Amino acid sequence: MFNEPEQLQRILSVDDDPQALRLITYTLEREHFEVVTATSGENALNHIQRHGLPHLAIVDYNMPPGMSGPEFCRIVRSYCDLPIIVLSAVEDVDKIVASLEEYADDYIIKPFNPAELAARVQRVLRRVGSFAYTLNAQTVVDQRLIVDFAGHQVIVDGEAANLTPIESKLLYILMRNAGRTVTTNFLLRRIWPVENAQEDRLHVHIHRLRRKVEANPTQPYYILSQRGQGYSFPMRAETQRRIG
Repeated sequence: MFNEPEQLQRILSVDDDPQALRLITYTLEREHFEVVTATSGENALNHIQRHGLPHLAIVDYNMPPGMSGPEFCRIVRSYCDLPIIVLSAVEDVDKIVASLEEYADDYIIKPFNPAELAARVQRVLRRVGSFAYTLNAQTVVDQRLIVDFAGHQVIVDGEAANLTPIESKLLYILMRNAGRTVTTNFLLRRIWPVENAQEDRLHVHIHRLRRKVEANPTQPYYILSQRGQGYSFPMRAETQRRIG
C-alpha cells in the first residue's frame, strides 16, 4: 500500500464533549498518533473536505444538536471505507449491533479506559492497514489520474469526472489494498453491508468506474480483474506523489 512510514497516522476525533476530546487526544498522542478534533459532524465533514481523509475516525454516537454520530458515519462510509470506532455513553445492545453491521469497525462504551481505547485503535489499524496518501485533499496516482475522495471526483488527463458514492468507495477500497486482490465477497460486504447484493450489481459499478478512469476500459490499467477471485489496483512507484 502507498505508505509513508515517517508520517504519523492521523486520527479524527468527533465529539461535542471537550473533556472527551482532550482525553482522546492525550491518550493517542502518547501513542504517537496525530489527532485532529471536531465538535460536530458538520465540522468533521468540513475538515475532510479541506484536508483529506484521516486513517481512522473516533465518533461519539450522540452529538446534539445537529448531525448525529450515525449520520456522519453513514455519509462518510457512503463514499469510502474509512475505519470508524463509535463511542457511546449508553450501552444499548441494539444500537451496538446495528452500528457494527452498518458502519462501525468497533464500539466502545463511555467512560472508557484510555489503554483500552489505544489498543482498539491499534487493532483496527492493523486490520485495515495504512492509507497515508488520503491525508491530502487530492491524490496524484500518476501523470494521468488524480483522485479526490472527499470531493467524489477523479481528474483524468486534466478532465474532471464525478464519481458516485459507490464508485468512490470501490476505488478507495482497491487503492487501500493496492498490489493485493480484493475478493468479490469482501467488496459486496463492505459496499452493501446490510443488503444481500449479488455479483452482477458489483460488476455494473466496476464497469462504470472503468469508463471514468481508464483510457481504454476494455484493457484496464488501474482496475484489474482477477479471474474467479475479485479485483485489484496495481502497486506503482509513481503513486507515491501527492498534492494538498
